[in-house]
Amino acid sequence: MFENLNVWEVGALLLLALLIFGDRLPVVITDGLRMVRNLRNMARTATTDLSKELGTDIQLEDLHPKAFIRKHLLTEEDEQAIRKPLQGVYDDLRADVTGVHNEIKDVATAADPRRSGSAPARTDAPAPAPRPASYDEVT
Repeated sequence: MFENLNVWEVGALLLLALLIFGDRLPVVITDGLRMVRNLRNMARTATTDLSKELGTDIQLEDLHPKAFIRKHLLTEEDEQAIRKPLQGVYDDLRADVTGVHNEIKDVATAADPRRSGSAPARTDAPAPAPRPASYDEVT
């Protein structure tokens, strides 16, 4: 949950919590932990009740609608039939993106002035038109 926070950010959060809650901080932490425990127990009870009602073993992760349908309603053949039309589109798109990526890399390599030994590739594109003088430049 906090894997993207560094030590200084966590310390700043703790200092902020201490400033906001002061002497009540231990009570607030205890209440928060009690609430998390109660939520876990409610989720565990709900999954147990649902497992008993459906007659299958259901985990908390299975309650997500996609995972539930994939695990309990679709067979492997049904899932393959759903994926087959999309797989071709995905493969075509992936090939196009790879081609564009390679072309961009080739253009960047050709335009790189730090390339050893040779001048950058010249194009026959016309030079940009001179820009008109602005009011600040004239005055």
